[in-house]
Amino acid sequence: MKKLQVFDPALCCSSGVCGSDVDQKLVDFSADADWAKQQGAVIERFNLAQQPMAFAEHSAIRALLQRSGDSALPATLLDGELALAGRYPTRAELARWTNLQQSDTCCTESDRPATTTTGGACCGGGKCCG
Repeated sequence: MKKLQVFDPALCCSSGVCGSDVDQKLVDFSADADWAKQQGAVIERFNLAQQPMAFAEHSAIRALLQRSGDSALPATLLDGELALAGRYPTRAELARWTNLQQSDTCCTESDRPATTTTGGACCGGGKCCG
């Protein structure tokens, strides 16, 4: 299986999901990363505030930071190659990169949860709620 490494900007804790003013993007990514790990994906996260040497040791991340500064974070390496910079990967990207099949929880017109496999419209026209 492919290995993903996510290089976070300086965060207050390892996931960034702490404190009173939590960024929703961090909450979403943490949930998506946990989902992928439960499916068997190999994902490592590095926090600039807590693990600065990890940033210096990876040549792709070091070069990115030299070119663009820490505003290029978060950055994602896929098997050691830069795959994404400036935002967190989506669940769909995590699934595609690690060859996982993604299921989404969606709502039908009656707002009862249903599960569908991603690849088309969510719940055949129902709004997605998960």
